[in-house]
Order: sequence, then structure tokens, then C-alpha cells
Amino acid sequence: MLDRRRKLERKATALTALVALQTLAAVFFVADAAGDISVDGPGPHIYVEAGAALALLAGVLLGAWQVRELVLGARRDEAAVATARGALADLVRQRFADWRLTAAEADVALFALKGCDIPEIARLRGAAQGTVRAQLARVYAKSGASSQAGFLALFVDELLDSPEVSAGWERK
Repeated sequence: MLDRRRKLERKATALTALVALQTLAAVFFVADAAGDISVDGPGPHIYVEAGAALALLAGVLLGAWQVRELVLGARRDEAAVATARGALADLVRQRFADWRLTAAEADVALFALKGCDIPEIARLRGAAQGTVRAQLARVYAKSGASSQAGFLALFVDELLDSPEVSAGWERK
């Protein structure tokens, strides 16, 4: 998530610099056109310069709008991810409590949710693989799951079946 945020910040900074450069160019063309009008009066050259200045000004406005939308979209996305992260954490805590998992079982279950396999969980917990296997078997029995994929599906299904998500997936 942090890497994505940094990329987005770099992109927004680059776009902001481009908009600033376009603004300077537009100011130059407008000033040049105004100077030419005061010296030579209006003419075809002035019309071309004025058209270029207007195109640059339109680019500046569009670029500024794009940067604004990019930043606002990123903020909305971050808020949505934070909300989802909080909802998942709440759901996990609630289900672990509902199933009356012990602290060790909850720890093993959390590693299983993160996609760790038995040897990896054993290494991370400093436990024997047989112990982890037995704890996972108890977690699966208490939750009604028959495998790690089924265990994960319990949480994913519940999150995907929420009214907020379902409402966003209605077919038009």
C-alpha cells in the first residue's frame, strides 16, 4: 500500500510540474500576444498566438483538474481500503470469539488466513509442525471449514455478501 501511495504521489507531482510548466508557457504567449497587439495591432500572427495560448490554458485547466481528480480518487481509495481492512479485522475477531478459539489457535488461524502453510506457521511460531497441524485441525473443526481455502472462503464470502458490496455489483 505504501509503495502504491508513493507511486501515486510521484505521478501527482509530475503532473503538477507539467501543469505549472504549461501555465508559464500560457502566460508567456498571452503576454507576447498582448505586446504584439499593442505594437502591430491584430493580425493573422496574433490570432495564431492567441489560439495557442487558449489551447495551453485549456491544457492547464484540464491538467489541474486531472491532478485534483487523481488525488481525490487516491484519498477515496485509501479510505475504502482502510474501511475494508477494519471490517475484515472486526469480522476475524468476532468469528474467532464465536468459535471460542484459544490464543494459540487464533494465532495459527490468522497465519492460515494470511496464506501461510504449516511449515511456515511452525517456523514463525517456533512450534512443531505436528502442533500446528493439530491446532489447524481444531480451528477448522470449530469453524466448520475443511481446508485452508475453505477457512479463507468463510471470511471472503461474508465480506462479499455484505449489502454495500452487493449494491455496487448490481447489473444495469
